[in-house]
Amino acid sequence: MSSKVTVGAVLALSVLAGGAVVSRVGVASAPPAAVKPAPAIATVTTVAGMPPVVDARNLYSEIGPTHLSPAVKGDLERIYVPNLRSNDVSVIDPATMKVVDTFKVGRSPQHVIPSWDLRTLWVANNAERHGDGSLTPIDPRTGKPGANVTVDDPYNMYFTPDGRSAIVVAEARHRLDFRDPHTMAMQYAIEVPQCGGINHADFSIDGRYALFTCEFDGSLAKIDLVNRKVLGYLKLSMPSTRFREGVDPTAPGATEICSAKKGMPQDIRSSPDGKRFYIADMDADGVHVVDGDNLKEIGFVPVGIGTHGLYPSRDGKFLYIASRGTHRIHGKRKGPGSVAVLDFATGKIVANWPVPGGGSPDMGNVSADGKWLWLSGRYDDVVYRIDTKTGDMQKVKVGGEPHGLTVWPQPGRYSLGHTGNLR
Repeated sequence: MSSKVTVGAVLALSVLAGGAVVSRVGVASAPPAAVKPAPAIATVTTVAGMPPVVDARNLYSEIGPTHLSPAVKGDLERIYVPNLRSNDVSVIDPATMKVVDTFKVGRSPQHVIPSWDLRTLWVANNAERHGDGSLTPIDPRTGKPGANVTVDDPYNMYFTPDGRSAIVVAEARHRLDFRDPHTMAMQYAIEVPQCGGINHADFSIDGRYALFTCEFDGSLAKIDLVNRKVLGYLKLSMPSTRFREGVDPTAPGATEICSAKKGMPQDIRSSPDGKRFYIADMDADGVHVVDGDNLKEIGFVPVGIGTHGLYPSRDGKFLYIASRGTHRIHGKRKGPGSVAVLDFATGKIVANWPVPGGGSPDMGNVSADGKWLWLSGRYDDVVYRIDTKTGDMQKVKVGGEPHGLTVWPQPGRYSLGHTGNLR
């Protein structure tokens, strides 16, 4: 795949409608066709308390640039970057591309997570080896941290679609802790014993279940959020080949026989219609495609070395996929990192942007206007700002081992957690 393909070029060449390319050639001489009434838009029956689904064809319909909530009015435009190794947060002003603040948080900060009501940004400091896990609240109006709240092993955090609970992902404990979303007082827990390395999640379009990735078991866990139980597990299939570390994935002979016995699933995101989930797999070098309702794998798309982070475009048409250039969990990068663009309508990769000099793109999100994709450079101590039309990149130096940064503010009515899974 050419690294020079851009999303703008793809849009200029074709008009995608329901996955088909609609030709504009010769229509002037054709007689006008009878106008058929548009099919009725299906409605989605959601769980009690969850905001309604506005468009069943696109659950991302409310994250467009014009959909900033009144709740975020007056919030500072900032990029909050948790630095895992230096135990602090770097704050970037996107207008100047400079770090304007740095403050200490708890030990081993992993992600910066917008709350369901969009009023607090929580830093998840998991420090499970030291037994002093905590959440650090940040006031997005001032950009300043508050006092740490002690919780057990918070690698990541999500929120139930009805906003009644924060879900602290206690990775080392094989457990999901449901807590008060404001005070973080414990409500109840769901044990997930067969999910080693439980970490990332996304939710069904109706809010009835969530799929969590099990990093160390190469599988998914399906959680019934209504009846508060595990519904089942799905072992993900490994492809026959994967990319070789240290080799440009676009070069001839860039693949090798995949000897890994199980995958290493990371981030997960729903398709706009809620019918499929895309799961980034760092050992498979691509994304698995899963039917969540039936908990069945239905496809796989090769992407890049160490496929890791997933972020939808503001119009819900594309999925930006970060590959951090290594199959390893820790340590320096071993291959060229890259960012690919998947067209949701066709399920195909339409652009691929290598990071100049290698790089290690990891976690992040898209700017409110949709023009920039911000990603941490996990093993290079930088943050990348990537033009979402051309793939051009700029870097900002930050602290030691940046991980799950968030862009703020973001459009949307409510947050499901992670680095800004808004709907």
